[in-house]
Amino acid sequence: MLFLDARKLGRMVDRTHRELTDEDIAGFCKSATSDEIAAHGHVLTPGRYVGAEAVEDDGEPFEEKMKRLAATLRQQQTEATKLDVAIAANLKELGYGG
Repeated sequence: MLFLDARKLGRMVDRTHRELTDEDIAGFCKSATSDEIAAHGHVLTPGRYVGAEAVEDDGEPFEEKMKRLAATLRQQQTEATKLDVAIAANLKELGYGG
């Protein structure tokens, strides 16, 4: 069975059909045996066989990135709480609040 992970390859020729060239397919496909498929519990998700796309290192150390992302998340959660209160007040004013 041939598995292709072509989500980022080729071009869409219409809403449901993607056209690939020989250059697109190289390095993004895997011919799997029945035994390999059985070893994956008969799951037919291409990524299990083709592998994951290499992600470039952005140069930001992991610990610093996690601290920055956690701080951003806390800010967004605070803003979300304020927005929830404002939405609830608006709904109440319109007669839809509890």
